[in-house]
Amino acid sequence: MSPASLPRAGQEAIDWMVRLRAGNPDAQLQARFETWRSSDPAHAAAWTQLQQGLGGPFETLRSFERRAPGQAREVLLQPMASRRDVLRGVLGLGLFGGGLWLATRSQPGQALLADLHTATGERRVYRLADGSQLSLNAGSAVDIDFSAGQRLVRLRYGELVVQVAADPQRPFVVRSAQGESRALGTRFLVRQEDQATRVVVLEHAVRLSLPSGVSHDLQEGQAALLQARRIVPLSGPETQRADWLQGRLSVLDEPLAAVIDALRPYRHGLIRVAPAVRPLRVQGVYPLDDPERALTALAETLPIRISHYGPWLTLIDAAD
Repeated sequence: MSPASLPRAGQEAIDWMVRLRAGNPDAQLQARFETWRSSDPAHAAAWTQLQQGLGGPFETLRSFERRAPGQAREVLLQPMASRRDVLRGVLGLGLFGGGLWLATRSQPGQALLADLHTATGERRVYRLADGSQLSLNAGSAVDIDFSAGQRLVRLRYGELVVQVAADPQRPFVVRSAQGESRALGTRFLVRQEDQATRVVVLEHAVRLSLPSGVSHDLQEGQAALLQARRIVPLSGPETQRADWLQGRLSVLDEPLAAVIDALRPYRHGLIRVAPAVRPLRVQGVYPLDDPERALTALAETLPIRISHYGPWLTLIDAAD
């Protein structure tokens, strides 16, 4: 479970937990909380689940976090049976046992099964067997499957830029959750998003295709989103999205939620953005290798308040 994919009720439960634990809640705040919790069975279930996650096993999770930074947050809102599995693994088998569970249940753990991956805050460049150059953004994972008839890169999650080496006998394909991007002698970017795959052509051309057979060719400087049933060409500038190769996040009039999504792979812990401020428009260039400075810059230019609760939780809300 990634931060972006937490159920809405779970995100709201975290918000309430922080408000109620920040000090002595007054009667009005307590009444508002009770109204929220009783208004939907999902709210009550999420609250109970969160409190169980922060109860007895909390010290175990803190110890686990010290040994595997960024992993413990994956456990807090898992179903009870799953959480027992990971805690039993941590306690009985040590970090290795917990890692095996995470490999099958969470995005960070999948990195253990991937051929190539990057950790939080890490970018890497790989030279593939065919001479192609593969760059992985932070928090990304891929599998490599080269055969006599095809060169296939499977993007598990995250983002890549590939400079494809010429090989007329073997097409080069990047496969993501929504479809495939086939190089036509090119350099291009592929980003796996929640419900789509973003492809940006930096040089030459790329052919996009969906499992249904729908296809679309992109030329240099063009971009598109691969969705479940269609390919959506994008009209605005997109090539600046590859600036992460130089450690920069270049933003041209995008919502705050999208900017925070780009910063998530560069810092540990959960970042929760309140619905009221997610649509705020952002422009600027921000340092990826210093995400705290990037957050500070956002707070200085937008009507937002950023609150940190230890290393695991950061809340971004409207300024008072």
